[in-house]
Amino acid sequence: MRYMLDTNICIYLIKQHPPQVLRRLQALTQGSVVMSVVTYAELRAGLEMQSANRGQDERVLALLTARIPVLPFTEADAESFGILRAAGRDRSRNAMDRLIAAHAVSTGVILVTNNESDFKDRPVLVVGNWARQSEG
Repeated sequence: MRYMLDTNICIYLIKQHPPQVLRRLQALTQGSVVMSVVTYAELRAGLEMQSANRGQDERVLALLTARIPVLPFTEADAESFGILRAAGRDRSRNAMDRLIAAHAVSTGVILVTNNESDFKDRPVLVVGNWARQSEG
C-alpha cells in the first residue's frame, strides 16, 4: 500500500504532534509514502512567510523530503485534475486541495489528511486519516 501525505500531515510530522502520525510513518517502509509537489509548494510558501527559526525550519523540511519523496505533477496528473474538476464543480473548494486529490488519484495512492471534509465527494479518491487514534 502506498500513501500520499496532505500538507497538514506533513506539518504534524514536522511538529511531531500528534505522535500517532509519526509512529504510523515510522512503521512503514521507505518509499511507501510520498508527497505531491503541490504539498511541497504549500510547505515552501509557509516557510517563506515566516522569519523566526528559518534556518532550523529549512533543515527540518530537508530532512522530511529526504524521507518522503516529492513527486512531480505530470501530464497524467493534469488529466486526473480535469476529470475531478469536471465531476465536482464546487468552486468554494481550495484549488490546491483539488490538485493534491488529482495527484493522489492519478498515482493510485491513499491520500492521508486530517482535513477529510476538504476531500469529500471526490470520485475514486481514497482518503485515510493517521491523526485519528483509531488509524494510528
